[in-house]
Amino acid sequence: MSLQAYQQAAARSENPRDAEYRLFGQVTRALLLASEIPPEDLKGRIDALDWNRRLWSALATDCSDPQNVLPEPLRAQIISLSLWVSRHTSAVMRREEEIDPLIDINRIMMQGLSGQTEAA
Repeated sequence: MSLQAYQQAAARSENPRDAEYRLFGQVTRALLLASEIPPEDLKGRIDALDWNRRLWSALATDCSDPQNVLPEPLRAQIISLSLWVSRHTSAVMRREEEIDPLIDINRIMMQGLSGQTEAA
């Protein structure tokens, strides 16, 4: 079976929570690699930072939909985190903040998505 066929089959059998976990894993891995690049090399870090910001923006957009089935307080927390991620990302790009808190928040989200209730 080709890699593309395998990926398509996996995507069809994956539930939304697993898909979100997988996506967070990919984005977080990109952020980890970007964290190894010197902060002065914004060009080398920008793709991972932008991808992470877009992921959080998509989550906020989804949580603002009245038909979203998540509890309203949780949706509000995710939207709030998305706003923080956007501000912090801008500060990282200006070299005013470190990238590590973005990695940490993604890891905490992954723990929640995996069902681990003891988030860091």
